[in-house]
Amino acid sequence: MNVEDMKKAVAKEALRYIEDDMVIGLGTGSTTAYFIQFLSEKIQKGELEEIYGVPTSYQAKILAMEYGVPVVSLDQVDAIDVAVDGADEVDPNLNLIKGRGAALTMEKIIEYRAGTFIVLVDETKLVDYLCQKMPVPIEVIPAAWKAILEELSIFNAEAELRMGKKKDGPVVTENGNFIIDAKFQRIEDPLDMEIELNTIPGVVENGIFADIADIVLVGTKEGVKKMER
Repeated sequence: MNVEDMKKAVAKEALRYIEDDMVIGLGTGSTTAYFIQFLSEKIQKGELEEIYGVPTSYQAKILAMEYGVPVVSLDQVDAIDVAVDGADEVDPNLNLIKGRGAALTMEKIIEYRAGTFIVLVDETKLVDYLCQKMPVPIEVIPAAWKAILEELSIFNAEAELRMGKKKDGPVVTENGNFIIDAKFQRIEDPLDMEIELNTIPGVVENGIFADIADIVLVGTKEGVKKMER
């Protein structure tokens, strides 16, 4: 299977965990987009009923609406049964780096509140340690970005403000903030680093998701592999 086939395979596998009368956190990104599409097909066929999605971004909300998946906001639900999302890196202990889509803050809010958090990745996202391939996205208040870059130098991180590709200037999140991408040499203790980064004044949230994933479905050339905490 190529990478797109792997994404589709894990998206379909995730449907095994979805039942009637569920509230589902809908993640952001290309793999989760397949999940939303396949979820819609189940709903349209009458194989799933009373399903409601809580989107983590405008992208997820627009896709869900286009495919006919009922959408509700976080403040309209008492609980989230299952959250399904992708990741940029997954280490052997199921710690994650997320946020290349710049939706990390709402993703973390929703996914930390889910009864079960299912992560969908292809095998290229598996790493020996976090930051092996990808930087850590950090959402910051615009007025503080330069000061935070200086603060990150204490960690010996190679950090830069993320710039837009189809717009002039920096990427602006749906919360009106900037994104800094910080490449650390190696993250030995993801939970400690996640907490420490969030103590920097001006940081809204960071893309380390430690001790949160319950199940990781990995698309490989041989099929779907399941990793569990």
